[in-house]
Amino acid sequence: MSAALPPFPKPEETVGPPELLRLGTGFEEDEPCLRADAARNRARLLEAAGRLVAEHGAAAVTMEAVAAAASVGKGTVFRRFGDRTGLLMALLDHSEKKFQAALLSGPPPLGPGAPPVERLRAFGCAMLRRSVDELELQLAAEPSAERRYTSPPRRFLRGHVALLLRQAAPDADSELLSHTLLAYLDAALVHHLTAQCGVPPERLRDGWLDLVARVTRTECPA
Repeated sequence: MSAALPPFPKPEETVGPPELLRLGTGFEEDEPCLRADAARNRARLLEAAGRLVAEHGAAAVTMEAVAAAASVGKGTVFRRFGDRTGLLMALLDHSEKKFQAALLSGPPPLGPGAPPVERLRAFGCAMLRRSVDELELQLAAEPSAERRYTSPPRRFLRGHVALLLRQAAPDADSELLSHTLLAYLDAALVHHLTAQCGVPPERLRDGWLDLVARVTRTECPA
Protein backbone atom coordinates (compact mmCIF):
# COMPACT_ATOMS: atom_id res chain seq x y z
CA MET A 1 0.00 0.00 0.00
CA SER A 2 1.52 3.31 -1.06
CA ALA A 3 2.24 5.93 1.56
CA ALA A 4 0.17 9.09 1.60
CA LEU A 5 1.65 12.07 -0.16
CA PRO A 6 3.20 14.70 2.09
CA PRO A 7 1.13 17.87 2.53
CA PHE A 8 1.55 20.43 -0.21
CA PRO A 9 3.45 23.51 1.05
CA LYS A 10 1.13 26.38 1.87
CA PRO A 11 1.48 28.90 -1.00
CA GLU A 12 2.07 32.54 -0.40
CA GLU A 13 -1.18 34.40 -0.69
CA THR A 14 -1.37 37.16 -3.25
CA VAL A 15 -2.63 40.30 -1.55
CA GLY A 16 -4.44 42.60 -3.94
CA PRO A 17 -3.88 42.73 -7.68
CA PRO A 18 -0.50 41.56 -9.04
CA GLU A 19 2.10 44.24 -9.64
CA LEU A 20 3.45 45.09 -13.05
CA LEU A 21 6.61 43.09 -13.66
CA ARG A 22 9.19 43.60 -16.38
CA LEU A 23 11.34 41.10 -18.18
CA GLY A 24 14.43 43.30 -18.17
CA THR A 25 16.44 43.75 -21.34
CA GLY A 26 19.67 45.32 -20.17
CA PHE A 27 18.79 48.54 -22.02
CA GLU A 28 16.24 50.02 -19.64
CA GLU A 29 18.71 51.51 -17.14
CA ASP A 30 18.88 54.75 -19.09
CA GLU A 31 15.16 54.71 -19.92
CA PRO A 32 14.21 57.62 -17.61
CA CYS A 33 16.92 59.74 -19.23
CA LEU A 34 15.81 59.14 -22.81
CA ARG A 35 15.05 62.32 -24.72
CA ALA A 36 11.52 62.52 -26.07
CA ASP A 37 12.67 62.01 -29.67
CA ALA A 38 14.84 59.03 -28.68
CA ALA A 39 11.91 57.47 -26.80
CA ARG A 40 9.68 57.96 -29.84
CA ASN A 41 12.31 56.37 -32.08
CA ARG A 42 12.61 53.39 -29.75
CA ALA A 43 8.84 52.89 -29.71
CA ARG A 44 8.75 53.19 -33.50
CA LEU A 45 11.49 50.58 -33.88
CA LEU A 46 9.70 48.16 -31.57
CA GLU A 47 6.38 48.64 -33.37
CA ALA A 48 8.13 47.97 -36.69
CA ALA A 49 9.78 44.85 -35.28
CA GLY A 50 6.42 43.68 -33.94
CA ARG A 51 4.84 44.03 -37.37
CA LEU A 52 7.65 41.98 -38.91
CA VAL A 53 7.13 39.20 -36.38
CA ALA A 54 3.37 39.16 -36.93
CA GLU A 55 3.64 39.19 -40.73
CA HIS A 56 6.79 37.14 -41.41
CA GLY A 57 7.91 35.44 -38.19
CA ALA A 58 10.80 36.09 -35.83
CA ALA A 59 13.36 35.04 -38.45
CA ALA A 60 12.47 38.16 -40.45
CA VAL A 61 13.53 40.43 -37.58
CA THR A 62 16.99 41.62 -38.58
CA MET A 63 18.56 44.95 -37.75
CA GLU A 64 18.41 45.92 -41.43
CA ALA A 65 14.75 44.89 -41.84
CA VAL A 66 13.65 46.79 -38.74
CA ALA A 67 15.54 49.90 -39.86
CA ALA A 68 13.85 49.76 -43.26
CA ALA A 69 10.41 49.14 -41.76
CA ALA A 70 10.83 52.08 -39.37
CA SER A 71 12.42 54.34 -42.03
CA VAL A 72 15.57 54.98 -40.00
CA GLY A 73 19.24 54.24 -40.53
CA LYS A 74 20.61 50.84 -39.53
CA GLY A 75 23.02 52.54 -37.13
CA THR A 76 20.07 53.85 -35.14
CA VAL A 77 18.87 50.30 -34.48
CA PHE A 78 22.32 49.13 -33.40
CA ARG A 79 22.80 52.10 -31.09
CA ARG A 80 19.44 51.54 -29.44
CA PHE A 81 19.56 47.72 -28.99
CA GLY A 82 23.16 46.65 -29.45
CA ASP A 83 22.48 43.54 -31.54
CA ARG A 84 19.65 41.32 -32.77
CA THR A 85 19.37 39.47 -29.44
CA GLY A 86 18.99 42.76 -27.60
CA LEU A 87 16.33 43.82 -30.09
CA LEU A 88 14.35 40.58 -29.68
CA MET A 89 14.49 40.80 -25.88
CA ALA A 90 13.38 44.43 -25.97
CA LEU A 91 10.54 43.48 -28.31
CA LEU A 92 9.34 40.73 -26.00
CA ASP A 93 9.62 43.06 -23.00
CA HIS A 94 7.61 45.71 -24.88
CA SER A 95 4.89 43.19 -25.71
CA GLU A 96 4.81 41.84 -22.15
CA LYS A 97 4.45 45.30 -20.63
CA LYS A 98 1.59 46.21 -22.98
CA PHE A 99 -0.22 42.98 -22.10
CA GLN A 100 0.31 43.44 -18.37
CA ALA A 101 -0.95 47.03 -18.58
CA ALA A 102 -4.08 45.81 -20.38
CA LEU A 103 -4.73 43.34 -17.55
CA LEU A 104 -4.19 45.90 -14.81
CA SER A 105 -5.81 49.01 -16.23
CA GLY A 106 -7.20 48.31 -19.70
CA PRO A 107 -10.87 48.14 -20.65
CA PRO A 108 -12.98 45.17 -19.54
CA PRO A 109 -13.35 42.29 -19.86
CA LEU A 110 -9.57 41.85 -20.16
CA GLY A 111 -9.02 44.71 -17.71
CA PRO A 112 -10.83 45.48 -14.43
CA GLY A 113 -14.57 46.01 -14.31
CA ALA A 114 -15.96 42.70 -15.56
CA PRO A 115 -16.98 39.61 -13.54
CA PRO A 116 -14.03 37.27 -12.83
CA VAL A 117 -15.26 34.48 -15.10
CA GLU A 118 -15.57 36.89 -18.03
CA ARG A 119 -12.06 38.17 -17.28
CA LEU A 120 -10.71 34.60 -17.24
CA ARG A 121 -12.31 33.92 -20.61
CA ALA A 122 -10.89 37.14 -22.06
CA PHE A 123 -7.45 36.47 -20.56
CA GLY A 124 -7.11 33.07 -22.20
CA CYS A 125 -8.40 34.26 -25.57
CA ALA A 126 -5.97 37.20 -25.51
CA MET A 127 -3.08 34.92 -24.53
CA LEU A 128 -3.89 32.54 -27.37
CA ARG A 129 -4.06 35.39 -29.89
CA ARG A 130 -0.77 36.70 -28.60
CA SER A 131 0.86 33.27 -28.79
CA VAL A 132 -0.29 32.77 -32.39
CA ASP A 133 0.96 36.23 -33.39
CA GLU A 134 4.29 36.01 -31.51
CA LEU A 135 4.83 32.26 -31.41
CA GLU A 136 8.38 32.16 -32.78
CA LEU A 137 9.42 35.05 -30.57
CA GLN A 138 7.98 33.46 -27.43
CA LEU A 139 9.56 30.09 -28.21
CA ALA A 140 12.94 31.73 -28.79
CA ALA A 141 12.70 33.42 -25.38
CA GLU A 142 11.38 30.37 -23.50
CA PRO A 143 13.09 30.24 -20.07
CA SER A 144 15.14 27.22 -19.06
CA ALA A 145 13.36 24.49 -17.09
CA GLU A 146 14.57 25.74 -13.72
CA ARG A 147 13.29 29.27 -14.44
CA ARG A 148 10.10 28.48 -16.33
CA TYR A 149 7.82 28.90 -13.34
CA THR A 150 9.80 31.56 -11.49
CA SER A 151 10.45 34.13 -14.21
CA PRO A 152 8.77 37.51 -13.48
CA PRO A 153 6.33 37.38 -16.44
CA ARG A 154 5.19 33.86 -15.53
CA ARG A 155 4.73 34.79 -11.87
CA PHE A 156 2.72 37.85 -12.86
CA LEU A 157 0.39 35.88 -15.15
CA ARG A 158 -0.06 33.05 -12.66
CA GLY A 159 -0.84 35.53 -9.89
CA HIS A 160 -3.42 37.20 -12.10
CA VAL A 161 -5.14 33.90 -12.91
CA ALA A 162 -5.04 32.80 -9.25
CA LEU A 163 -6.65 36.07 -8.19
CA LEU A 164 -9.50 35.66 -10.69
CA LEU A 165 -9.98 32.02 -9.67
CA ARG A 166 -10.26 32.97 -6.00
CA GLN A 167 -13.03 35.38 -6.95
CA ALA A 168 -14.80 33.03 -9.39
CA ALA A 169 -14.46 29.77 -7.45
CA PRO A 170 -13.69 30.49 -3.76
CA ASP A 171 -13.80 26.81 -2.77
CA ALA A 172 -11.22 25.75 -5.38
CA ASP A 173 -7.45 25.42 -4.92
CA SER A 174 -6.70 28.54 -6.95
CA GLU A 175 -2.93 28.20 -6.58
CA LEU A 176 -2.75 24.78 -8.23
CA LEU A 177 -5.54 25.43 -10.72
CA SER A 178 -3.79 28.59 -11.92
CA HIS A 179 -0.84 26.43 -13.01
CA THR A 180 -3.25 24.06 -14.77
CA LEU A 181 -4.97 26.83 -16.69
CA LEU A 182 -1.70 28.45 -17.73
CA ALA A 183 -0.43 25.08 -18.99
CA TYR A 184 -3.22 25.14 -21.59
CA LEU A 185 -1.87 28.49 -22.85
CA ASP A 186 1.80 27.44 -22.97
CA ALA A 187 3.53 28.66 -26.13
CA ALA A 188 5.21 25.28 -26.74
CA LEU A 189 1.83 23.52 -26.54
CA VAL A 190 0.22 26.10 -28.83
CA HIS A 191 3.04 25.49 -31.34
CA HIS A 192 2.61 21.72 -31.11
CA LEU A 193 -1.15 21.87 -31.58
CA THR A 194 -1.27 24.49 -34.34
CA ALA A 195 1.92 23.81 -36.30
CA GLN A 196 2.39 20.08 -35.78
CA CYS A 197 -1.18 18.84 -35.30
CA GLY A 198 -3.01 21.32 -37.51
CA VAL A 199 -5.46 22.39 -34.81
CA PRO A 200 -7.10 25.69 -35.83
CA PRO A 201 -6.81 28.59 -33.36
CA GLU A 202 -10.62 28.75 -33.15
CA ARG A 203 -10.68 25.26 -31.65
CA LEU A 204 -8.08 26.28 -29.05
CA ARG A 205 -10.24 29.27 -28.15
CA ASP A 206 -13.36 27.11 -27.80
CA GLY A 207 -11.37 24.65 -25.68
CA TRP A 208 -10.30 27.45 -23.35
CA LEU A 209 -13.86 28.66 -22.89
CA ASP A 210 -14.97 25.10 -22.14
CA LEU A 211 -12.13 24.63 -19.64
CA VAL A 212 -12.99 27.84 -17.78
CA ALA A 213 -16.66 26.83 -17.67
CA ARG A 214 -15.83 23.43 -16.17
CA VAL A 215 -13.38 24.82 -13.61
CA THR A 216 -15.73 27.58 -12.47
CA ARG A 217 -18.92 25.50 -12.86
CA THR A 218 -20.50 28.08 -15.14
CA GLU A 219 -22.18 27.91 -18.52
CA CYS A 220 -19.93 27.96 -21.57
CA PRO A 221 -20.85 30.92 -23.79
CA ALA A 222 -22.42 30.04 -27.12
